Amino acid sequence: MDEKSLTKAYYTIGEVSEMFEVNASLIRFWHKEFDQIKPKINAKGNRLFTPKDVLTIQRIYQLVKVEGFTLEGAKKSLKQKVAEKPAEISQTDHHEVIERLEAIKSKLIALKGN
Repeated sequence: MDEKSLTKAYYTIGEVSEMFEVNASLIRFWHKEFDQIKPKINAKGNRLFTPKDVLTIQRIYQLVKVEGFTLEGAKKSLKQKVAEKPAEISQTDHHEVIERLEAIKSKLIALKGN
């Protein structure tokens, strides 16, 4: 499942629980336990999950149900993934970084020669 396959803007807790074949109570529990799940809550108090929330739940399901992580282990793993996610660098930024590194290299070579 990826974000492109999730076509709706919001999914109800019933729809999400059906996707993963778990009880809605487990989805509610995970919502309380994991800060990364941030559904919109309507006036009735119903949780409406975005595609991003569904992908986060998929990752939690994979960690806990498939790989056997504890909840604490899953929390750490999710936080680590966020910390490791590299910042996107545009092509222009990439060229600027290379130019700066080449300038630094030239200065270091000049210093070494003295």
